[in-house]
Amino acid sequence: MAMPEQNPRRRLSRDDWAEAALTAIAAGGLAAVAVEPLAARLHATKGSFYWHFANRDALLDAALARWEERTTTDVIGEITAMDGEPADRLRRLITRVVGIAERDAVGPALLATAADERVAAALDRVTRARIGLIVALFEDAGFAPAAAHRRALLAYSAYLGHAELAHSTPQVLPQASEERRAYLDDVLRALTAP
Repeated sequence: MAMPEQNPRRRLSRDDWAEAALTAIAAGGLAAVAVEPLAARLHATKGSFYWHFANRDALLDAALARWEERTTTDVIGEITAMDGEPADRLRRLITRVVGIAERDAVGPALLATAADERVAAALDRVTRARIGLIVALFEDAGFAPAAAHRRALLAYSAYLGHAELAHSTPQVLPQASEERRAYLDDVLRALTAP
């Protein structure tokens, strides 16, 4: 008796499709998220896509939620769970997000398409959550609420600038670990100076 033919492909999950959408966004913005090309890249059928999502908008929502979780929710959870002084948590946050910014090509692609309603909503949530965390860290360090908010805006603006440099002209950023550490120390000193 012949054995039934085994399908070498594994069954794709909703997360597989969301990750493929994020890869497409990083490479070509929102316009690069199309069902047929994604299915071809994943060696899947459109039926697999429709098993998990009603339409492209649902896929975009899932992809944005995944990006938000990875780059914001998880980081906030990590930093708020840390013990130690506010300066230590702020240093850990800066170190962590600088590393993420340098690897995350999705963030800059989303900023470039911020006019899209769905992207604008995700960017608004992410920005408010990130700035909220930074404000809380500065308040924990003893800054008054208004000063904490101003410093948080400065810190977040510096983060966005760093992310842009990391993707457009990475050679201008410190490369050696010692230079990088000195750079991050200067950033922290500038942000926490009285």
